[in-house]
Amino acid sequence: MLCLTLTGSTLEEDRLQIERNRPWISLAELRLDCLSEAEQAKAAHFPEQVDIPLILTNRRVSDGGKATGSEKARLQTLFDASRGTFAYVDIEGDVKKAELKFKVPGQEGRVDLEADLRARGVKIIRSHHDFEGVPADIYGRISRLAAHGDIPKVAVTVQNLMDLITIFRIESELASVEEKIIVGMGSWGIPARILYRRCGSMLSFCCDSEAAAPGQLTARTMSELYHSDRIDEKTHIYAVIGNPVYHTASPKIHNPGFAAIHYNAVYVPFLVDQVRTFFKIAEMLQIRGFSVTVPHKRSVLPYLGRITREVKQIGSCNTVVRVKGMWKGINTDYYGFLAPIADRISDGTIKSALIVGAGGAARAVAWALHNHGVKITIVNRTLETARILAEQTMSSYDSLEHADLYSGTVDLVVQTTTVGMGGNDNP
Repeated sequence: MLCLTLTGSTLEEDRLQIERNRPWISLAELRLDCLSEAEQAKAAHFPEQVDIPLILTNRRVSDGGKATGSEKARLQTLFDASRGTFAYVDIEGDVKKAELKFKVPGQEGRVDLEADLRARGVKIIRSHHDFEGVPADIYGRISRLAAHGDIPKVAVTVQNLMDLITIFRIESELASVEEKIIVGMGSWGIPARILYRRCGSMLSFCCDSEAAAPGQLTARTMSELYHSDRIDEKTHIYAVIGNPVYHTASPKIHNPGFAAIHYNAVYVPFLVDQVRTFFKIAEMLQIRGFSVTVPHKRSVLPYLGRITREVKQIGSCNTVVRVKGMWKGINTDYYGFLAPIADRISDGTIKSALIVGAGGAARAVAWALHNHGVKITIVNRTLETARILAEQTMSSYDSLEHADLYSGTVDLVVQTTTVGMGGNDNP
């Protein structure tokens, strides 16, 4: 299920957010802490205004919310709103039972919020948020949150691939906890949001336009691009790895392509620091293949069982596929670069070229041009890197500072650096 986090300052804004995202979501989370006091007072009636199950939350600042008053006042606001017909109520795991007893006008004694919710068939979510990392005892923490039959929710900040492995292991470690909510926050946690079912999570949170938590994607992106709500145990997983990686347009190409041929598959971006660790995730998730972008086109090579002739010559790889239980490296940059200019090379229109950069993409370009008789000059910020590639491809090389000197002297300029990626200025 995809759950829309409502961030409007009024209930009407929240209603409109639901209306805009209704085709893609199964439920929504009403955030009391985003509302004014006047709007909070009307929140109990909000479920009557929408046709979707709701989670009620009043998130404190320390857990990423906006509730700034006293803890007693925050919980009172939650209790007052909970009198409405909400499907779920989120209560932080460290809130003590004694703090959940409230006076109700006209009634003797105090009402126990937990007992009242259970009596009305409202499910309780017990949550824990960690913005510093993934706690070492995360599996035990989830078990404790679920101890009384409540739905445990952990939202933790994923800081690297090892943290992501911990998140993806939750389902195998805690399969007995049938209903649970697992959230991997931050850029490193985005794959866990998309593949939430592989973490054993019953839902994944998404937003209308502005993320309510680090790494949150829009409901439309989660549903239409990644089909996250339709991923099952039979879905084949593909990936693109890099650092940075979220600038790439690859998911917008591959996922619609899979849908067009009715292939039950998803293509997911992974921010990768250590290639070795990613291969562990690839085995864990049974990833079928992945694209490789900067800076891993060369560092991926030691982990491949087979490579093509082009990869061996170029020394870099941009595509990895699983063949008969073995990882095979391919370089499609070589042929992809040549395809649109092959005729101009053949008819002599392109006889010389200037390559800007000397990384993995530059290596594919240099070898493609060299193998077709084009005279090459390589310019790069690090002169030694340019020299090595130039010697291998029998080319000339120069410092990037001198690139302007070649203006008008070559038939083709190829820009292979990261300029223009990830929000940088366009070349």
